[in-house]
Amino acid sequence: MKKSFKFLMLTVAFALLASPLSAKKIKWRMALSWPSNLTPLASPPAQLAKLVKKMSDGKFIIKVEGAEKTKAALGVLDMVKSGSYQMGHTGSYYYIGKDPNTVWFTTVPWGMTTAEQYAWFYYGNGMKYMKKVYDKFNVLAFPGGNTGVQMGGWFRKEIKTVDDLKGLKMRIPGFAGKVMAKLGVSVTNIPGGELYTSLDRGTIDALEWVGPGMDIKMGFHKVAPYYYTGWHEPASEMSFFINKKAFNKLPKKYQEMLVTAMKTVSADMFTENFAESVKAWAKMKKDYPNIKVKTFPVPVLKAMKKATDDIMNEYASKNALFKEILQDYNAYKKQAREWTMMSEYYYLKASQEVEK
Repeated sequence: MKKSFKFLMLTVAFALLASPLSAKKIKWRMALSWPSNLTPLASPPAQLAKLVKKMSDGKFIIKVEGAEKTKAALGVLDMVKSGSYQMGHTGSYYYIGKDPNTVWFTTVPWGMTTAEQYAWFYYGNGMKYMKKVYDKFNVLAFPGGNTGVQMGGWFRKEIKTVDDLKGLKMRIPGFAGKVMAKLGVSVTNIPGGELYTSLDRGTIDALEWVGPGMDIKMGFHKVAPYYYTGWHEPASEMSFFINKKAFNKLPKKYQEMLVTAMKTVSADMFTENFAESVKAWAKMKKDYPNIKVKTFPVPVLKAMKKATDDIMNEYASKNALFKEILQDYNAYKKQAREWTMMSEYYYLKASQEVEK
């Protein structure tokens, strides 16, 4: 009788140990390149933490820490690589200085639209190349939410010719910053929290951020009257970084939860940002009727395109992987763009015609 009871108790104990309800709680930290209250940029990390906690019955906890906590907005890759944070949420193109191939996973000037780029990520070779680029950092990288086409920026003065760009002080990161520098712009990459003050005080003459939904929170429209349409970031994708060693230690079911949650919240960011921009632009127009929406003159746009091509070809001549991704990216864009034009562009043109 005693042996049977003892055997029963051991069986129950082992069952409890194997049960998810008794699993040891896992606690991670995620560093952001933006303040934790700067939505929609900060929305995917917050939503991911909630989803993972819910799916794991409270056993997998991710604490999200914004740039106001980490004090290193552009240091997220290093923090995740070192393991001081298990995860990060940032813009891949911030790390062009570490590897020029990182730009492909945010966006490039004159590149794909959001729909085209997501198709390249998940049904083309995008994810394969993302893995290849970040393997050397011992980091796993995943799409982390898209802003769609970003505006060309807020300018204190009108840009009429290419000469107007020369000597202009502008905050513009990534590949586009190199393009503008080639055209004579003095480029800087100031963290988001310092941008309004820099523009207001004249430390910089222009900046690009995102679009109305995010720009309205920054207040740029109060100090710079010219709002230029986009060319440089047609599909700006944020990135989730995960320390590879930390990920490999997770139970498989938690790995699957994490990957599923990242894809879910990334898709939602594009929708949230679109909705916020619709609302914000209506308010901007009403409260600040002197805002002048401009498109860069065609000669300026052509100069930007030529500078983009020159820089890309220069990188490709020195970096075999960059050349490989460039060719794959352009081939996919060419194929996808035909359908984009047939479906969305001509539909929008037709809609304008019938509504005149």
